[in-house]
Formats: sequence, C-alpha cells, structure tokens
Amino acid sequence: MDIAVVSTAANAAAPERATFRSVFAVGEFRSLWTAQVLSVVGDQLARVAMTVLVYDQTRSAFWAAVTYAVTLVPWLLGGLALSGLADRLPRRGVMVACDLARMVLVTAMALLSLRATGTGVLPLLVVLLFAVTLLDSPFKAARSAMLPDILAGDRYVLGVAVSQTALQIGMVAGFALGGVIVTVLHASGALFLDAATFAGSAILVRAGVRARPAAAGTAGDAAPASRLGQMKAGVHLVFGRPVLRTLVLFGWLVTFYVVPMGLAAPVAARLHSGLPAAVATGLVFAAGPFGTMIGAIAFSRFVSPDRRQTWLGPLAVGACAVLVLFAFHPGIVGCLVILAVSGACAAYQLAANSAFVAAVPPERRGQAFGLANGGMQAFQGLWIVLAGALAGHPPFSPALVIAVSGGIGTALAAALARDRRRQLEQVGQEPRPAG
Repeated sequence: MDIAVVSTAANAAAPERATFRSVFAVGEFRSLWTAQVLSVVGDQLARVAMTVLVYDQTRSAFWAAVTYAVTLVPWLLGGLALSGLADRLPRRGVMVACDLARMVLVTAMALLSLRATGTGVLPLLVVLLFAVTLLDSPFKAARSAMLPDILAGDRYVLGVAVSQTALQIGMVAGFALGGVIVTVLHASGALFLDAATFAGSAILVRAGVRARPAAAGTAGDAAPASRLGQMKAGVHLVFGRPVLRTLVLFGWLVTFYVVPMGLAAPVAARLHSGLPAAVATGLVFAAGPFGTMIGAIAFSRFVSPDRRQTWLGPLAVGACAVLVLFAFHPGIVGCLVILAVSGACAAYQLAANSAFVAAVPPERRGQAFGLANGGMQAFQGLWIVLAGALAGHPPFSPALVIAVSGGIGTALAAALARDRRRQLEQVGQEPRPAG
C-alpha cells in the first residue's frame, strides 16, 4: 500500500474539486493505472499459488505464513537501500527495469514449480520470491514519486484514491481468480501468468509515460555522498518530524489488520465451507481488498477534503477493532463480512494521502516513499510470521490469533488518533466531530 502524508499547506487552499473524469483524462495516469492493475493481478496469482503450494506440501500454518511474509519483509531492505534509485535515476527507467527483471525471476519460479513434488525445491522458490519482492520497493517508490508530477492539486488526492482502488481491484481479481486458476492450471500456470503481467506492465510504462530526468539531478542541495549517509538522511527526513512520524505509524497499522491474509490457507481450511481449498483460500484473501475498494471509492467521493482528517482516527480504530469478532469463530459468510468491513475502514489511509508529497522535496520523494512503505511491509511480514507460529500451537487457533492482533491494533490506533488530534489543534485545524 502507498503512503503519503497530509500536509497542512495543502489544505490551506481550496482548489476546485477533482473528478474521476479529470483524473483519467491524463494519458500518463491511464497508463500507470492500467499497468498497476495488470501487475497487481499477477502478483496475487503468484501469492495464492505459492501459499497453496507450500501449505499443500507442508500442511503447516507457520510455513504458509512464512511464505506470505517473504513477499513483505524484503521491503525493509529495499526501502532502505534501493528506493533511493527512484531519485538518482530516471523514474520511468527504474520502473521498466524492475518489471523486466521480475519477469525473468518469476518465469524461473514457474519452471521450478513444475518440479515441486517434494520440499526440496521450495527453499529455492522462496529465495526467488524474496528477490522478486525486493525489486518491488524501487518500482513502487518510483511510481509514488512520479504521480505528483503527473497529477496536481486535488487531482492528486483523487488519483491516489483511484490508484488504491486499482490496487484493491487487482487484489480481489487476483485472489478470487487465483484460487480457481491454481486449481485448474496449478501453481506453475499462475506463475507463468504473473511473468506475463510484468511484461505487459513494462510495455505500458515505457510507451505511455513521458521520460523525465532524474529528480536528484535537478536538486540544488548536494545529497550525502555515501550510501549509508543517504540512508541516514532518509530516515531523519521521514521520522524527524512528529507529524510525518505519526502519519507513517497510521500507515503501519496495516500490520495488525493484514494478519487474516497471512493465515488465509489455515483459516479457510477450518471454515468447512464445502468449497475446494484453493477457492476458499482465494475468497478469504479477496474479502479485505474488496472492502477496501468500496471504502476508498466512498471515502474519496463522498467525504469532503476538509473532513477527511476527522475520519482518520475512527476508521483506523474500526479497521482493527472489527477483527476482534474472530474470537467467536464465525463461519464462511461471517468471516468474509468481517474482513470486508475491516477493509472498508482501511480507507482511512487516504486521509494520509495528500502530501508526504508536499512536505518532502521532490528530489527526495522516492526515498521517503520507499522508507515509509518499506517499514510498513517489513512489519507486516514479521508480524505475520509470529501470527503463523502462534496459530499452529494450542490453545491458539488462526481465528483467535486474528482477534488478538485486532485488539492490539485497536489500542495503538486509539493512541495515534489522540496524537493526531492534538497536532491538528496545535496548527489551528481542530477537527469537527465525525458524522
């Protein structure tokens, strides 16, 4: 998920309200949006394929969770070490190169999966998946940093919402179809399709997005000479300001409400839905993103810009709190409804998406986005590994672990909501009661 931070300066003016039509009228955005949907669908096909493959081979909730986590943890390394590439090199070139490299790696995974009749090939598949995910960090950092250059003002805010919707559409389609595709074509077929989506994304970005010079080359201030110095400067930039730090932590709350996705296979196995295991797993994967898709559309279209901050805290609390209902061990319908509601509340992330962009110098934007997103993905991965370890040992069950994670997230969200309200009061933007 992309994180941007709301800047008080962005709210000072009252620009003309953007529309979906005005956003999609921008050709470069259409190319980025289409490439994003295509790539995300492929990613989720691969994620379902790998999760089902590993769970079928090991019958272990822990290893299924580890496999999902491997798609997240490399973001920490990538966010620290690689996201700066989106500032030092032309951003379009970074995106195309990352797509092509991932196409090659996923093709290798597909070929190896044809031999995955035992556990011997699984470690190599996981290593390749790690490398694929590592390249996701500079790709998304470049995309996030480029978007404000393509869309300005309130069009940027709506463009982020549309991008989030694209992400959720891709996840819903990829997860829901992924279970069926894995059942019909097996894991190797899903991975070959994923490789094809990376090729399609590279073509769309190369053909539809205008070339721009490297952002760091236009900066007046000299950047730190060493790689370590650049990483330290990036960390200080993102976490040295209380407002930015609080909003980044809001973004990282996804750690607690993403746990059901990491435990999708064992949760689905215990629902006794009568559906094929891969199909039930795909539905559990898809429910949260489906809710987020609906929530993002509603939040961006029906909540005015000056009220979005008011809803940030309550929705963040709701995204985590509703998961506590898993303590009652709901059936398949109840499970999907709970996950969809949690996903809809996660639209609070849009309230933080109006300008990390305006607060961060353009030549540092890629690294800032990369660090914020990298930490978010890494913490998700580590928390999911812990959740998977607990879910496999009585008295814990997958449902109970999800409920506990939701409870912890609720407490942290409430504390962050309090801090955010105080910050708004200090700058004279006291939020009105939500409603």
